Order: sequence, then structure tokens, then C-alpha cells
Amino acid sequence: MAKYQEDQARLDFEGQRAGEEVLFVFRRHIIAMRKGFYLLLVPFALSAIPPLIWQDNLILFLLPLGGLVLGLLLFSYHFMMWYFTVYIVTDQRIRQVTQKGFFGKDVVELRLSKIQNISYNIPGFTGEIFGFGTIVIQTFVGDLVIRNVEHPDKIFHKLQNAVADANEQQGDYEESIQQNTT
Repeated sequence: MAKYQEDQARLDFEGQRAGEEVLFVFRRHIIAMRKGFYLLLVPFALSAIPPLIWQDNLILFLLPLGGLVLGLLLFSYHFMMWYFTVYIVTDQRIRQVTQKGFFGKDVVELRLSKIQNISYNIPGFTGEIFGFGTIVIQTFVGDLVIRNVEHPDKIFHKLQNAVADANEQQGDYEESIQQNTT
């Protein structure tokens, strides 16, 4: 039992296999939270209008404070969705952990040796200025599309290197099996 706990303490994420090395972790760009920023500002801005119109009623000056609190609550929900959605790339697989609501999450795994093609797209002027884009990972089964990735060109190159290394290891493994059977 103590050996199992020691092995678990050395792991970087839940579900990591023994001998599996984490290469890098990335998440979506902060621009993916723009709806959260809007939900922070809109209640505050709307609640600031009545004190500007009826300036003689001092109790109305508490409305912007209430709008700010409401905005912060709405923003914190979107922040949590962004923060707990991560992409973990190991020497064997890509693991996408997507936060769904306060208590739910989706996990998608994709073996690096099953990846056929990786491409990325930067969506015009705003993508170029703010440094975000979309990465598409193609497999036999379908595509994994990761939108609003921060620095998609750097992530693309890291993924390409990880896939090449995994394919090289897979080839070495298959070659050793063939040598053992002959």
C-alpha cells in the first residue's frame, strides 16, 4: 500500500501511467474568456446608470457595488471553466481535460502514435496581434480541434516533435518484436 502511495505522489496528473513522462501542458488563450469579461463589465456598467441619473438619492450609489459583485460571480464561473481546461502532452498521448460546469469534466485521450496530421490556423489580424489560433489534430477516427490556443505555432512545433518521437519509439518497439519472433 505504501509503495502505491509513493508512486501516486510522483505522478504529475491523475491517470498518469507508470513510466509516462509529461512533455508539456498548455491551455487556451485568455481571449477564450472574453464572455466572462463581458459578464463582469456589463452588470457593473448598467448598475452605474441609475446613480448618474438620480444623483440626489444616495442609496442608489450602492447599485454599482451590487453590479460589481454580480459581475465577479459571473466572471469567476468563466474563469473556472478556462483555468481547469488543460491539455497535457506526454511521451505517449495527448489528454484533453475540459471542465463542464462546476462539477463535471470531460476527458479525451489520443495516442501520439495514432496522429496522422497536425495543422494550425491563426484567424487574421486579431489572432496575430493577440497570439491565438486553432490547432487541428487529425486521426483515422476524426479530428480533435483545439480553439483559441495561445501561441499555436509554438504548440504546433512541440506537438510535431512529440509525435515524431512517439512514432520513432513505436517503430523501435515493433522492430524489437520482429527480431524476437525470428
